[in-house]
Amino acid sequence: MEIRVNPTRMELNQLKKRLQMALRGHKLLKDKRDELISQFLERVRKNKELREEIEAELTAAMAKFLLARAVMPAEMLEEALMYPTTRLSLTVEKQNIMSVYAPRLSWKQEASTRGEESSIYPYGFVGTSAELDSSIETLAKILPKLMELAELEKAVQLLADEIEKTRRRVNALEYVLIPRMQETVRYITMKLDENERAALTRLMKIKDIVRAKV
Repeated sequence: MEIRVNPTRMELNQLKKRLQMALRGHKLLKDKRDELISQFLERVRKNKELREEIEAELTAAMAKFLLARAVMPAEMLEEALMYPTTRLSLTVEKQNIMSVYAPRLSWKQEASTRGEESSIYPYGFVGTSAELDSSIETLAKILPKLMELAELEKAVQLLADEIEKTRRRVNALEYVLIPRMQETVRYITMKLDENERAALTRLMKIKDIVRAKV
């Protein structure tokens, strides 16, 4: 289906310029889509590897915690974990991935009470089990990985949304707008050729009439 325009030389030139711009835009969007997909696949792979690693470590930490609960009285275990001694300050910034602004997380660990040293253990070591200490240590080491996983999963989600938007734009140009413009260029060109042939035919007839009268 062609775009409705007047079949004039000026319209044809303007339409050809618009067609060239659409073709350049289509190429740029395709390149952007391909790079977005590359960035997306890279982060999906990292996300999968990191998630599996974290799940394995969390499973190990939970197993140690279950052992600690088995060897420690429930009241002592609850008391040991009741009052945390550290506080986390989280900062959220932005990172630009192909014009997609994904969050970048950073954090700082501080003592929850002034004058105290920051420690991952919210209890003294008297009366607690080594299994509990090991479980807390494992969880503390997992925290940076959890932050990275959160960054990756949000970036993957935002990239997937941007890929879908870019894909729709590419398809609109490739299958709708550009074919319509090309069809209209052919239509105008055909009409102009017809007009030129008609004008040439009229001119020849006029010449014949003039010669006949001479």
